[in-house]
Amino acid sequence: MSEKLFITIAGNIGTGKTTLTRMLGEHFGWKPHFESVADNPYLKDFYQDMARWSFPLQIYFLNHRYKVHREVSFASGSAIQDRSIYEDCHIFARNLYESGKMEERDYRNYQELYQEMIKHLAPPDLMIYLRKSVPRLVDHIQLRGRDFEQDLPVDYLTCLNRYYEEWIADYKIGRLLVIDSNELDFVKRPEDFAHVKKKIADRLDQKELFVRV
Repeated sequence: MSEKLFITIAGNIGTGKTTLTRMLGEHFGWKPHFESVADNPYLKDFYQDMARWSFPLQIYFLNHRYKVHREVSFASGSAIQDRSIYEDCHIFARNLYESGKMEERDYRNYQELYQEMIKHLAPPDLMIYLRKSVPRLVDHIQLRGRDFEQDLPVDYLTCLNRYYEEWIADYKIGRLLVIDSNELDFVKRPEDFAHVKKKIADRLDQKELFVRV
């Protein structure tokens, strides 16, 4: 394989990013990089007191995602990442600041650090955005059963969805694929996974046709 790909999957909490990352990684032979959840030292505390833990959590995610992005950039093989560093800033940190859960001085500090970091990062070859309605997000979150997510306010998910749509509308740094995942079940329906694979292959350049559906 003379080329390598860097694919990122973006989307709100409960869209199915992790499942799709795993499945695509296994199918295409891309190294998967998952979001730090089980080993995250701040996440449970954050959901109990967002204002108290917003800044350290966002710094943790920013650092984690930056290291993964750099690792993929210098690696010889293709990779797929569950959520991007761009979402940390444009969706989650923004939401915390605008909802009053992150102080302005912390937010400005975070923004400066983020802007400095992305100067050293080449964008992914393809950004896949999984779009899902809030009721479907709630259903999926309840189904997967993470204790600290069960009481997530609907308003919180609604705000995140709005910020995602605004960010995606202005996404200009690389190739983008938007997939409405409301009616898709990658695990139980092989035809849905085949639909996604074809969309990915169709969105890539001719030089990247080593990606076989």
